[in-house]
Amino acid sequence: MKKKKIVVMGFMAGCPIAGVVWQHVHYIVGLQRLGHDVYYIEDSARLPYNPVTYEVSEDFSYASQILAKLAAQFGFEGRWSYCARYLPEHDCAGLPKTKIIELYRDADAILNVCGSQEFNEDLLQSNRILYVESDPGVEQIKIDKGVQSTRDYLGMHRALFTFGEDIGTPHFPVPLHGVKWLPTRQPVVTDFWKSDAPPPAGAVFTSVANWNTSGKKDIEWREETYLWSKSLEFLKFVEAPMRACEDFELATNINDSATRELFLNNHWRLSGPDEISIDYDLYKRFLQDSKGEFTVAKDQYVRLNTGWFSDRSACYLACGRPVITQETGFTRHYGAQRGLFAFKTLDEIAEAVREINADYKAHCRAAFEVAAEFFEAEKVLASLLDRAGV
Repeated sequence: MKKKKIVVMGFMAGCPIAGVVWQHVHYIVGLQRLGHDVYYIEDSARLPYNPVTYEVSEDFSYASQILAKLAAQFGFEGRWSYCARYLPEHDCAGLPKTKIIELYRDADAILNVCGSQEFNEDLLQSNRILYVESDPGVEQIKIDKGVQSTRDYLGMHRALFTFGEDIGTPHFPVPLHGVKWLPTRQPVVTDFWKSDAPPPAGAVFTSVANWNTSGKKDIEWREETYLWSKSLEFLKFVEAPMRACEDFELATNINDSATRELFLNNHWRLSGPDEISIDYDLYKRFLQDSKGEFTVAKDQYVRLNTGWFSDRSACYLACGRPVITQETGFTRHYGAQRGLFAFKTLDEIAEAVREINADYKAHCRAAFEVAAEFFEAEKVLASLLDRAGV
């Protein structure tokens, strides 16, 4: 592939949570390894979040510090910028605004990761912007409901990619109205995660979750409400550790005492997510020190049969840790056995745990093989660029 100039745009400085950071880093490093000239730009009118002080403000010093640190660690020094477009002079850290505008004009591709980038007159100089959707369902429903602003926003992109790999198939019920969606998945640099050592003694199935996010992206469609939060899905399967006859651990922020008690009574260990959310290296060790992952999917992904799969679960697989996760339709593309199990019922969860325990080492090997075959960053991103005509 001929060397290209590629800009990755996202929100890992404005929302520097560990999982978000890794999600973006995989794009940057994967594109670097394909031989491309890669830049990372945040150019947003949204105020940044500081996870240390829990504040949202105009101060972008923490955002610039995290980008400088990541650039030094992952090889994009001198190739990043944070542009505070919410300030009158559009103050920047890293590359100046003049260089950002030049990149917009000259880049062979601009990846709008998670569809998080707002458009401005500078960015609109480019007709090579690629939309990469990590949360399928909402935008497709908005198009079906005739939301013109959504159609206009999506129409500013050269190509639309989605983690909903069943969108556009008979399994996905929402009409697309001529909008072309291309399937993709989270790229993972597997050697960042691979661990040849077994987890420590006493390791359990774990996961990390933001407990209640409903309301932000809940959406009504055909007289039903589709929820974005995972909390109700976890509650549906709260008995899973009891059925599996072993403890599970969830790093999350359940504030309601009755709900916490319900989980504790069903053999869940509940830990605080704040420390691992701030430190992306600690987050990686948390995954590597786990026996595997048990998790659920958001209601929207499940009931709409999107075929979505978690970027965090892909990292567990790359660690060589088996994953048991809720079925969204992804098994039509990969997984469903040895290293990666999908479930719809409590009995299926218990059976997956039994199978993993019966030959744990083999399932660890199989988990990594799934990550290497289906999520390796260079494979995923080469396919994305090729189908976008880059």
